[in-house]
Order: sequence, then structure tokens, then C-alpha cells
Amino acid sequence: MVIVLGPEATQEDTESIVALVAAAGGDAFVSRGVSRTIIGLVGDVAQFGTLNLRGMPGVADVIRVSTPYKLVSRENHPVRSTVTVGGVPIGPDTVTLIAGPCAVETPEQTLEAARMARAAGATLLRGGAFKPRTSPYAFQGLGEAGLRILADVRAETGLPVVTEVVDAHDVELVASYADMLQVGTRNAQNFALLQAVGAVGKPVMLKRGMSATIEEWLMAAEYIAQRGNLDIVLCERGIRTFETATRNTLDISAVPVAQRLSHLPVIVDPSHSGGSRDLVLPLSRAALAVGADGVIVDVHPHPEQALCDGPQALVEDDLRELTDVLTRFPPLLGRTTATLPEPATA
Repeated sequence: MVIVLGPEATQEDTESIVALVAAAGGDAFVSRGVSRTIIGLVGDVAQFGTLNLRGMPGVADVIRVSTPYKLVSRENHPVRSTVTVGGVPIGPDTVTLIAGPCAVETPEQTLEAARMARAAGATLLRGGAFKPRTSPYAFQGLGEAGLRILADVRAETGLPVVTEVVDAHDVELVASYADMLQVGTRNAQNFALLQAVGAVGKPVMLKRGMSATIEEWLMAAEYIAQRGNLDIVLCERGIRTFETATRNTLDISAVPVAQRLSHLPVIVDPSHSGGSRDLVLPLSRAALAVGADGVIVDVHPHPEQALCDGPQALVEDDLRELTDVLTRFPPLLGRTTATLPEPATA
């Protein structure tokens, strides 16, 4: 069951509802989105039915949701959501390009990659400071030093930062630098981490687990939403199948399916799904054609020297083609390409 609060609802109204539900033996989780506040109820629905929830001050509606992912479902929120990151929208009206190095290596490499990304039309900078890798001997990232580099590059380029957090203990640290927190495929069902990023108050990009069903993906998002954060962007990054010709298998059908089941924006990662530079542009076109709300791609000024995923990183020639795709495709789909907000004037 979900309680939708009206715009006039006060903090006291919210606290009164939470107290009433607690007195009935249930739990109430408050989620404050951009346009509205909702309260998800967990417990005996029959017992909640005896409460006069609709008559409580500030309540606009009470909805029974049949899906297990109540807060992120289209049943609860029929209109698709837009998530804003540093003033940049990700949602049904725009196509958003997120680009940058897979891993932060040096200040010079990160700044050059960011400039390449911005010139291609990117409005958000991706870059990994903490890198969970399959091999313990592979480059694991620079940690907080990498976060400082990302913050410096943001100041130089104006691009808000998207970066991964891999441990619940690091959430506050990463959030102090980042504009959006990324939860990667290996942590897609790390429930303690999902709850921690949900509570910190920053937008979250949630990648699909490499073997997760769409329902498991949405249930992972529910962990975040249940802690009060509805600013979640889903990222389809390819799943593990029997096929070995590509790094992963891009489940392009997951985009419209997730958009039908959930109100959350859905983007695609063609870099990690294909695993090869020559596949990134075709997969990007497919993603936009099927209705993805954006793409996230790897960029590196010198891929042959990259410490992480060089074979899939785009270079300047590729980025010129990607810019052409971002110019031509969105109008055909009734969308615009997301842009950076105008700098504030004194």
C-alpha cells in the first residue's frame, strides 16, 4: 500500500501518518521525490484497511499496489519520472549522454577525456575512482584521490560527476564529491549498499546485475526507494549469457519492459555490454531507437594506454559519429538532447 501526500502536506502530517502506521504494527517508509512525497507501507494490509488513512491531513490518495516493487512501479506512479542531476535531466522528454573514462588514472587523462566528452554533447561526466574488478591484481582505482580529480575536472568543465560507490562505508565520502552515485552490476544486490545510497540524498544510477531478471533489478531499486530516494536511474548494461562474441549480451528489450513496469528513467551502457569500440555506436543507435532515456559510454584520449577497458573506449572519430547520432535521433523520437544548465549570473 502506498500513501500519496498532497503538496500542502506538512512535516507534522507525515509524522502523524508514520506514527499511526507504527501503532497498527506496520512500517512506513517516506520517499520524497522532486514533485511529490509518498509513504510506502509494509505490514498487514488488512490491518491498514481499518485506519482512516484517506482522512488524514495532507493525504491526497491511498493506492493498493500489487507488484512487489511498490514505490518504483507504474501502478504507483503512472507518469514516467525525470531525474535531475546537477541541473541535467534524465527522463522521457530528453536523451542524455553520460561519458568519460572508465577509470580515473591521472588529472591530465581525466580532464582530456572530459573535454572530449563535452565536445561530443555529454552533459554528465562518468569516471571510476573505486573500481571493483574480476581480478584482484587489476587496477582497483585511486580511491579518494580519484574523487578529488573528478571534482577538479567538474570545476574546469562544468560537467556534473557520476561515479561508483562499492562499499556502504564509503557512501558518505563518495556523496561528498559526486553529483550522482553509481551502483555497479557486481553490487546490484548488495542490499546494505542499496539502502545506504538510498538514505544519502543523492541521485543514484543502478546498473542491472549481470544475471538479474528485470524483476530483481526493480526490486533492487525498491531498496533504494524505500530509504527515501526516488531519484533513481536504471541502467541496462548487458547480461551474462552463453554468447562469447561480445563481453555481455545487451538485452535491448529490457528498456521498454522496464519502462512499462516502472516510472524510473532507463539508460543503456553500450560500452560494457559490447566490450568493443566498434560495437558502441551501433548499440547506441539501437538503445535510442528502442526508447532509452540516454546512454553512458567510455571515453579515453589514449585507449591503448588505458588501465581499464581500453578496447571499448571511444576516441575523437567515434565521438564525432556519436554527436551526429545525438543530433539526428532525438527529434525523430519527439525528444530533445539534454543540455547543461546555464551558469548562474551574479
